[in-house]
Amino acid sequence: MKYEFKETLLYVENLSVAYDDTVIIKDINLIEKDVVRENVDCTGQVVAFLGRSGRGKSTFFKALTGLIPSTAGKILIRDFENKEPNAAKPVKEGDIGLVDQKYTLFRHKTVTEALKFSLRKTTLAASEKDSKIKQYLKEWGLENCAHKYPNELSGGQRQRTAIIEQLFSSDQFIVLDEPFSGLDVGNIQEVKKAFDLLGQSSEVNTVIFSTHDIDLAIELAQTIYIIGYPTIDGKLQNYGTIVAKYDLREMGLAWRDYCEDHLKLSKEIIHQMMIS
Repeated sequence: MKYEFKETLLYVENLSVAYDDTVIIKDINLIEKDVVRENVDCTGQVVAFLGRSGRGKSTFFKALTGLIPSTAGKILIRDFENKEPNAAKPVKEGDIGLVDQKYTLFRHKTVTEALKFSLRKTTLAASEKDSKIKQYLKEWGLENCAHKYPNELSGGQRQRTAIIEQLFSSDQFIVLDEPFSGLDVGNIQEVKKAFDLLGQSSEVNTVIFSTHDIDLAIELAQTIYIIGYPTIDGKLQNYGTIVAKYDLREMGLAWRDYCEDHLKLSKEIIHQMMIS
């Protein structure tokens, strides 16, 4: 399927994070661009991060979303308020939404109240906010949940609410930390649907997620990064970095049904994770 790369959306250069004298992640570099597909109106970008436990994925996500300071390096995202080509700005907390494994929501706010709160920094009029909320609730299958509180929602409904909440308050970037962890088959399908909705709502929407499910990463993502311990001069280091990148678009595996080539990639990723 034909596609082309457009503007840079996310740029990470030599990112490192240390707690006291302990280096957790080091020298992480990546560039993600807007991808436009032939005869497809909106596609969005889906990026997966895989790696064994304790390799620094969650720390990377916290740094990426501005929740913790980096020790070194830079993180830049597309500045959508600046119409100049490739205009970028340093990431600050709130620019990239983060949905954690608990789908944290305000316990004392209904779904509609929580979504209104997430739109508080926008310049939309009250009527425009109401219209936007109603539109998203309809598209995301949450119309019947508009006046419910978090304890009245299913796991899938809480997660979809948390995703919309973060999307409203962030800048077309969203990070999901282990979104499939502990979900049953039905809820996994709901999350997949949410990924589709995010991609269809804007071609610059960029979804970044971590998972331990390699097959799900291959099915959903166009780019897969492996975070692991690098081997330098024959010695395994004890900090996380990107040890491999797989661009499924270049490999001809993106936007395709699962086939033998996807299975080969899965085996290669398992091997890469085991040695790092």
